[in-house]
Amino acid sequence: MAPEMPKRLKRALRGAAMAAHEEELRRALVPLDAAFQRWRAGDVGSGELAELIHEFHDGPARELFKRYNYGQLDLAVAHAIVAGILDRSRLPGELVEALGRAIAFHEERGQT
Repeated sequence: MAPEMPKRLKRALRGAAMAAHEEELRRALVPLDAAFQRWRAGDVGSGELAELIHEFHDGPARELFKRYNYGQLDLAVAHAIVAGILDRSRLPGELVEALGRAIAFHEERGQT
């Protein structure tokens, strides 16, 4: 997080990061939800479901936790904007402007 960012923008950045984390986590849980549905229908065994849960925990859940709790929030939020996880039109314009370089970085790299 840029140290020169005013407190109100830091709060907005943290709020955007929380929203992005929630949305990315929700999207990552969709396949696991489908596995639970197959398990309830008897098409997947408990051991296989437990393995899928373990893979989710050690994979997507852990990566998202690290991105939004230990990473640079400005880069994480910029990624979420470029990837369409966050709608930039719903964010404060001043925040989007402050993230301009980070957004451009992700757009140039084609990271969606």
